[in-house]
Amino acid sequence: MKKVRITVMRKACYPDLMEKYENPIEHACDIEAGAVFIANGWQRPEGLCVSAWETMSPFVMGLAHGAENLYDGWMKNPRSAMISCNDGFRPVSFLLETMDEDAN
Repeated sequence: MKKVRITVMRKACYPDLMEKYENPIEHACDIEAGAVFIANGWQRPEGLCVSAWETMSPFVMGLAHGAENLYDGWMKNPRSAMISCNDGFRPVSFLLETMDEDAN
């Protein structure tokens, strides 16, 4: 099993949807573009949002166990995936990349 690098690529925000549908939240998401996390196999990296992890963990698991060409080769790098968290108000896009380093 390999480690997987998780890089925050982009964070969107939809204030119009938030104003119309969301109850006010003081501290919803503090993740920033450019942040990097390393998944050690099935373990959620410290500091990574639980909700985001629940969305991406099946892809991390697949990549960590050698999966390639997910969805019939949708990514240029066959050992990667682009995944977004499930927050419809402020979705975050994550690049998942299989590392050569073995998980502990």
